[in-house]
Amino acid sequence: MEIRDKIAELSENYSEDMTNFLRDMIRIPSTSCNEEKVIQRIKEEMEKVGFEEVIIDKMGNILGRIGNGKTIIAMDAHIDTVDVGDSSLWEVDPFEGDLKDGVIYGRGASDQEGGMAAMVYGGKIIKELGLTDDYTLYVTGTVMEEDCDGLCWQYIIEQDKIKPDFVVITEPTNLNIYRGHRGRMEMIVTTKGLSCHGSAPERGINAIYKMTPIIEGIEKLNENLKDDEFLGKGTVTVTQIFFKSPSQCAVPDECTIQLDRRLTFGETMDSAVAEIKALPGAEEAIVEVLTYAQPSYTGLVYPTEKYYPTWVVPEDHVLVKSAVETYKNMFKSEPKVDKWTFSTNGVATMGRFNIPTMGFGPANEIYAHSPKDQIPVKHLVEACKFYAAFPKTLINNLK
Repeated sequence: MEIRDKIAELSENYSEDMTNFLRDMIRIPSTSCNEEKVIQRIKEEMEKVGFEEVIIDKMGNILGRIGNGKTIIAMDAHIDTVDVGDSSLWEVDPFEGDLKDGVIYGRGASDQEGGMAAMVYGGKIIKELGLTDDYTLYVTGTVMEEDCDGLCWQYIIEQDKIKPDFVVITEPTNLNIYRGHRGRMEMIVTTKGLSCHGSAPERGINAIYKMTPIIEGIEKLNENLKDDEFLGKGTVTVTQIFFKSPSQCAVPDECTIQLDRRLTFGETMDSAVAEIKALPGAEEAIVEVLTYAQPSYTGLVYPTEKYYPTWVVPEDHVLVKSAVETYKNMFKSEPKVDKWTFSTNGVATMGRFNIPTMGFGPANEIYAHSPKDQIPVKHLVEACKFYAAFPKTLINNLK
């Protein structure tokens, strides 16, 4: 029997194990900064299937290791989830992991604990079939991604001193191969005024009025931002507005707006800030990039700017070509090579550290963050096949 067929057979055999593991994870609420219990459940599964080393770092990320070779490959799944939202919109209990007609439902099924379940059993198959080579494989369950994409990998690289040569992001791709996405950043703009009694507004300077031309300028700026043939257009929008005033009958002396800025290829934090500062009315405004400084479930605080760089890996890169080769070999069809619409931990691995990164994950991203959060069991099996076969293919192409 060929290796391909052995991988496929074992993946099918482990379908029930992957399903049960994923359903267990779904049953453990694990919003950002509250992942400890699901991390412990992942540790239990990694040890059960034979990972050679399982580490939980000081931030709370879990790293399971197989092999000890020269080339370091990481497969990453963030295992924090967003909250449920309006529970009345759910047709199932979001924390039950319902299995109906071959589909698993619940918060985190698609985004993105399904990737974790498939990776762990991909690692088990690598061990069983002796598909190790001169590489070290880390299967990582990372924290806080929903709050701050890539912060976990900043910590792993800078503090754990583990820097992969290649990274596979297992966010949902509907079993397609993804090679990048737009970046993003969060900014605030503040105008200052002079408060006075609301009965005589001419005595003061209304900070909200000072903000008005800036908001109008942002709306026009959005129409003219850079477009990229692969990633699409950059965008900017006002998402929140705040003010400060001595009372309800006083002219406000401060106004702040928050911006969501999506960055296409060639746009950077500095260029995005400069565009806002150049808007009419912004000459005296204060433009700031926000900072994330929340404690992880371990209590660790690792501050970072809320800037998540754009990244793209060329389609002819050995990483992408190896992914395509793996796909063709395992599934006997041509893969779709595309991009995510949302942001991932790739903003750190490729965006900040220039580590070649690609994506392949089970589930369809349209269900992410929705009350229809779901994943087909078939996707777990297919993803497991890919994860088991990919490292050896990549290493062979590097020789």
